Order: sequence, then C-alpha cells, then structure tokens
Amino acid sequence: SFSSYSSLSPPKSPLPFLACFKTPFIFNISSHHTVQSLHKSPPSTRLWGEKKKKMASRFSIFFFVFALVLIAAVSAAEEAQSKEFVLTLDHTNFTDAVTKHDFIVVEFYAPWCGHCKNLAPEYEKAAAALSSHDPPIVLAKVDANEEANKELATQYEIQGFPTLKILRNGGKSIQEYKGPREADGIIEYLKKQSGPASAEIKSAEDASTLIDETKIFIVGVFPKFSGQEFENYMALAEKLRSDYEFGHTTSAKFLPRGESSVTGPLVRLFKPFDELFVDSKDFDLEVLEKFVEESSIPTVTVFNNDPTYHPYVIKYFNSPETKAMLFVNFTNEVAESFKSTYREVAEQYKGQGLIFLIGDVDSSQGAFQFFGLKEEQAPLLLVQTNDGQKYLKPTLGADDIAPWLKEYKEGKVSPYRKSEPIPETNNEPVKVVVADTLQELVFNSGKNGKS
Repeated sequence: SFSSYSSLSPPKSPLPFLACFKTPFIFNISSHHTVQSLHKSPPSTRLWGEKKKKMASRFSIFFFVFALVLIAAVSAAEEAQSKEFVLTLDHTNFTDAVTKHDFIVVEFYAPWCGHCKNLAPEYEKAAAALSSHDPPIVLAKVDANEEANKELATQYEIQGFPTLKILRNGGKSIQEYKGPREADGIIEYLKKQSGPASAEIKSAEDASTLIDETKIFIVGVFPKFSGQEFENYMALAEKLRSDYEFGHTTSAKFLPRGESSVTGPLVRLFKPFDELFVDSKDFDLEVLEKFVEESSIPTVTVFNNDPTYHPYVIKYFNSPETKAMLFVNFTNEVAESFKSTYREVAEQYKGQGLIFLIGDVDSSQGAFQFFGLKEEQAPLLLVQTNDGQKYLKPTLGADDIAPWLKEYKEGKVSPYRKSEPIPETNNEPVKVVVADTLQELVFNSGKNGKS
C-alpha cells in the first residue's frame, strides 16, 4: 500500500560514491621527491604538471556536481513516494476544494469498510497518474463515518461505502462514478469523463475507432450542430455520460450500420444484441432518455457465468421496470424450449413496463438466496415489482409461461411470501443492494463463485 512508503528509511547518502575517485585525482605534491622533481624539471615538464592539476580540479568539480544531482534525484524520488496525491477533505475544506476545481472526483468512505481498504491503493495510484494529465484530474476523499462529515454524506445521498461522485463546474453538476475500481480502469474512465460528453465523428475511421461490436454506443446525426434537437441531445449525453458513450456527426455515411442516406436529426443506438441498432427521431428529452434506457437492455437478459453478460445483468437490476425472471438449468434438455418460448413472450410484452431475464440455475445461487428461492422449485418464473412485491410460479413448463404472465397482468396472481425471515443485515432497498453489491451478492456466491 502507499502508506508503506512513509515507513521506508531514507536511502544512504550518495556521497560515498565519490570515495572511489579520491585516490587517483589527489596529487601528493607535498612529497619531498615530487617537489624536487618539479623544481628540477624543465619548463615543459612543469607546464604538464600544471595541466594535470587543472584536470584534477575539473574532475573534482564534475563529480561534486554529479553528487548534488544524484542527491536531488533521490530526494525527488523520496518525495514522490511519500506524497499523497488524493486530497483529504472534510466539512471545513470540502466546499472550497470543490468550488476551486471544474472537475473533481470525491470518494466517500468509512475506515472500517473492507471495500474501501481495497480501493485505497488503486485510487492513490490513479490519482498519482492523473495529476500529470492535461489538465490535471483531481481525486479526493472524505471520511463519511466521521460525525462532523455526516452532513456531507446526507447532502450527497451516500447510502453505502465506498461511493464515488464526479463533481463538475464547481459542484453544480453531480454525477455517479460507475467505472472500474482498479487503477488502470479508473484512469481510463476518468480521462473519458473529463473530456466532451459526445465525440464528433468526422470520418468512417472515427466511427470505427469509437463504435465496436461489444458495447452500446449512441450517435446523433444532425444536418448542423445547432438547434433544439442538437441541444437536447447534448444535454442527454451530459446527463447519461457515466452510463453510455456518445458521438455526433453530420453524415450517417460514416456509421457502420443503418440507413446511410438519412440527414437527421435522428439518434441511432448501436448495441451488441437483438437488432444491433435502433433509430429514434423524437428529441423530447424525457422520451429520448427513455428510448436509450429501454433500447440498451436486451429483450431477454442472460444470467450465467459469462462475464460479458454481467454489465447487462447489472443494468437489468438497476432498471425501475417490473422484472420477470425465469430460472432454468441450461444443461437440461428442455432448456432450449424454455429459451425460445420465453423470448417470444418477451417480444409480446415489449414496451409494457416488463423486462425479462433468463438465468442458469447453476449460476444463480446468490440470487436464489437473495430472493428466498429453492433449487427444487426450478424451472421457476419470478416477477418482482419496483416496490418489492414478488410473484412466483414454481415448477412450470415452457407452455405455462404465457398463460401465467397473462394472469399476473390481470391481477389474478397472489404475491409470494418466502418462509425464511429477511436477514437483519439485509435492510437496504432492493435496488441499492443489487446495484452496489451485485458482484459479491450474485456473481461470486454459491455455485457461481466456485466456477
């Protein structure tokens, strides 16, 4: 950890390096024989002796300067090691620090928090690297467990630790940090966040660099970069920049997919699933945001051991929509029948406030524990509303999916009550728990954690 640097004893002085140079370059002119030889030597010999003395003097000066430079270098290295690049803020200096910086990242932490301790060295490494960015990106931290700082924690709606916030324009704009938690990932994420919310695409090469087949990317196509539609698009990009990447262009011909002759204004969302891209021409800000959020969730989110699906699982659980979750053993011979039928049903309910996930039983032990389910109930279908109500259909067949969901929509299904009491420590709102601890709670628990 970085704190260990402060315990290192200072390195030995580099001056002993000069000891090896003393003997060859100090002339013993006090010796009787040397003095006599100098007196008796001809002028040319005396001249050579004087030259040697001058050379010795120059070498001495050179190595003295070398020693000073070496000392300075060692001191600079010591200072770099001991310096803390993460600013420590509290209730007395928080406002001044935030006001002073156009872009600052603040970590709200608690000293007892294990995740905070794991983040600390990575956060410090990132802060050190980003201090040389042009312009510098400032990282800070606040002990939100300190009584005097709890008002700050309340003001910024801190519900767990560590929580990172990106503050812009002197604190006028507040954004959730949703990037990686290791140094390299933090650096890359914050470099993007500190730049423009939307990148201009001027060529097919630009589009190829920004848009790939593994992530969601949103592009606004406009005849010119002005007008209400463009302003609304840029406002959306600023609002959602922590969740998505945005670009804008004057030519759809640069884009890899979709109609290339359109002149806009339109928004095209590229995605690595379903229909691969989708367009919208409604630039009402609320409608546009809903379009992005709904289009970025697969028709059926897959929940298994494949980490490429995990970002979509997190997005799924973060959504305020009612959730339908089908759990089936993917190795079972009936799994494909379930998947096919479930997708057909999901297509029918598109846009009706119901989103769909299919999970492999062997990969979902953490979810089973969280929702109070039992493995012997699978195949099962669980519906959870935004207020936490749950509806369960255990041991169902593929043909039961559509009729049961129809009954649920008609209000004919009673809420499910799990028999086990809710653990006292599991007292956060469902959305917060799932969003903040999904990796630990679901991906790394039960059988899934052993795979």
